[in-house]
Amino acid sequence: MKTFKLVSLEILDGEESTEINLESGLIINKEDEHSNWLLEAYTGLEHHDYFKNLSDTGNEFIVQAVITHKDNDPAYFQTRVCSLKKFEEHISVLLEGQLRKTKNNYAEILLGQLLDQGYKGNILLDEFKDKMQRKPKLKTRKTEV
Repeated sequence: MKTFKLVSLEILDGEESTEINLESGLIINKEDEHSNWLLEAYTGLEHHDYFKNLSDTGNEFIVQAVITHKDNDPAYFQTRVCSLKKFEEHISVLLEGQLRKTKNNYAEILLGQLLDQGYKGNILLDEFKDKMQRKPKLKTRKTEV
């Protein structure tokens, strides 16, 4: 098994997304025969009902996770809630899932979107640098399962 720091976590639901503000986070590549990963998010109590609802449905959902450094490209996982613990002021959510492979890298997709939006020259460069640092969710993403 390999363990990494979970820097940011966003739950994707179609065109909508929910950013989870992390107090701390951990991600583990279990390196098992099913290529499973565990993601633990330690976050504020305000997210309890949201994760409780996800847990109660039992459905899988896509998360966008940035691992180790905030400058890294996000990775996408198909996950489900396997544990939800409530503490005095925080919750711990354990997600289990599998890494989804992306055919295109984040920078190429972002640049294409900015060009489609009409950005040019130095304004394009400034917007690209800003979004590469913030890593917002991309509207169109080609993935393979």
